[in-house]
Amino acid sequence: MTEQKTVEKADGEVNSKYARYVLFVLIVVYVFNFIDRQIISILAEEIKADLGIGDAEIGFLYGTAFAIFYAVFGIPLGKLADVWNRKSLIAIGLSFWSLMTALSGFAKNYTALAACRFGVGEASATPAAFSMLSDYFSPKVRATVLAIYSSGIYIGAGIGLFLGGAVVEAWYAWYPDPSLAPLGIKPWQAAFLTVGVPGLFVAVWVWTLKEPMRGMSEGLATPPHASPFKATQNTMLSVLPGLSLITLHKAGGMRAVLQNIIALLLLIVGFYGLYLLMPTPLQWLALGLGVYITVSWVQYLKLSDPACFAMMFKSKAFVLTTIGFPSVSFVTYGLGFWSPPFMQRVHGESIADAGLYLGIGAALGGFIGIVLGGYLADVLKRKTANARLYIGIAIPVLAVPFALGFLYTDSVLLAYICSFVFSILSPAWIGSATSTVNDLVMPRMRATASAYYVLMNTFLGLALGPYL
Repeated sequence: MTEQKTVEKADGEVNSKYARYVLFVLIVVYVFNFIDRQIISILAEEIKADLGIGDAEIGFLYGTAFAIFYAVFGIPLGKLADVWNRKSLIAIGLSFWSLMTALSGFAKNYTALAACRFGVGEASATPAAFSMLSDYFSPKVRATVLAIYSSGIYIGAGIGLFLGGAVVEAWYAWYPDPSLAPLGIKPWQAAFLTVGVPGLFVAVWVWTLKEPMRGMSEGLATPPHASPFKATQNTMLSVLPGLSLITLHKAGGMRAVLQNIIALLLLIVGFYGLYLLMPTPLQWLALGLGVYITVSWVQYLKLSDPACFAMMFKSKAFVLTTIGFPSVSFVTYGLGFWSPPFMQRVHGESIADAGLYLGIGAALGGFIGIVLGGYLADVLKRKTANARLYIGIAIPVLAVPFALGFLYTDSVLLAYICSFVFSILSPAWIGSATSTVNDLVMPRMRATASAYYVLMNTFLGLALGPYL
């Protein structure tokens, strides 16, 4: 029970010094997540040439493969984060995805690489981190804090681009004859190994954090759940195709099963239509499976936890927040992923230069934009309740001209400048989105709500943006 003790001052406020330390550690976790995820962007041309695959397959490896893992495990792990020790969950997840990244360095074909990329995801991390930080910090600074945490996206993405390009260049210099490299490892495989292994050590660091009392930042302290894994068991079963029908039958009878089957048939028709338009079978099979899993879970949530279902899906604010903000991700993920190959193909930049300049721009610009956006949202919220949503509306209007400038200029220098400004503006909404999602539900529901929000970001932004 030591880990469940509240870290408080004598006056009952959260210990700000330790809270900032926890925030720093969790940022490092997020940085590693996006290094592992984004590095495939700078390695895209190398992987394509070596494995003989096309752009659609690369888009699948970056986005959809991760989306399916999240669809299967994100919601159950979000539920587990609402009832179990969150820092332990984050540490276990970081260990797993770091291992899968390292194993990507031994993949010899597309199938093996896809299997490894399925496991590179934050399903165990972000919902639990959002929940922890919401307990460590006051709601008054929630958008700022969650924005600072989310800056790990851009710091990690920038480091991934820079490090990936640097490792590839160095490997070619060390082993100009690939047959002489240790174990026959190719440059892109060496990059995966370089970024995957250190994450295992960071996981040990995360394990040392103290778990805050759930709800303490708002005076709604919730005692530890007596049977966290039992409470999560049915949620896990509700997302596994086949077993989900049994779980739904137990919760809602034959009517729930029939509703689920009808939804499945409609999804089959819809995704078959998408396949006819864009014939990449694995993309639509995987994404269709992910959407079906989500539909099954929403059905089960309505039957098993009507209060949580109502606060999420009967709230227009929650529903539209989890559609609108992920729609912005559709643009930022799509443009962000293809920027390095674009600079290589269109402007003839080397992999090292594209990785260096885009990486520094993404890391620095993303950090400035995401933190500034969260801070402005919190400051303006004191004047108007809708401030966080106004930030979300303004960002696309401000960012799109620089995205178009990046794509259409003939100047390499101007392209990098536009990319940098876009990196500042485009993520400024993230703190507003994450804080809004957490504000709209009770403390015991935060990780579940955050898991659903990240799932929508994954489907609309990550699975569709880079692929399309």
